[in-house]
Amino acid sequence: MKKVNSFVVAASVLVSTGCTGEPKAAPEPKEATVAPEKVLIAYFSWGGNTKFAAEQIQKATGGTLFEIKPATPYPTDYQACVEQAKKEITDGVKPELADKLESIDAYDVIFVGSPNWWGTIAPPVSTFLTAFDFSGKTVAPFFTHGGGGMQNCEKEVQKLCEKATFLKAGLFTGAGIKASVDKITAWVTSIILKQP
Repeated sequence: MKKVNSFVVAASVLVSTGCTGEPKAAPEPKEATVAPEKVLIAYFSWGGNTKFAAEQIQKATGGTLFEIKPATPYPTDYQACVEQAKKEITDGVKPELADKLESIDAYDVIFVGSPNWWGTIAPPVSTFLTAFDFSGKTVAPFFTHGGGGMQNCEKEVQKLCEKATFLKAGLFTGAGIKASVDKITAWVTSIILKQP
């Protein structure tokens, strides 16, 4: 019989939110197990840094990868991409996605990855998050950045995932992402512990 590895969610770092998106007090510590097939890693990546982080998370959890891609790709030229992203964020644009995940019902823990664009998440990630009801789901956000840090990225994910339970967010520098494998793995194991 095939043995299925399972994971324990470290509930001591959980923070739940209500409809307002405002953090509430952390619940009493509990443990929940989640099998790898119940883990989704959804991410958007323009330059490949967030994709690299997502792949490391997949290796650590055994979860399913889903790339969030806009129907119309962003320009490959950096400055043109920056200008388009700034306009979309300022205007509140949620671009259409190339591929749509039909449902998140099969997943219990959802990692959500985005680069920090203008102090917040990339617009395609907003499109993805607003397509689903995250009630009863556990969300683990992760972000890559070029020096801007977290800024409003985590708050925006919390606002868009109403009624989700949140794990501590991961933050990784894009420029040194390939040297961050240990840091990414350490973050994953600090929030989801592999059960012996």
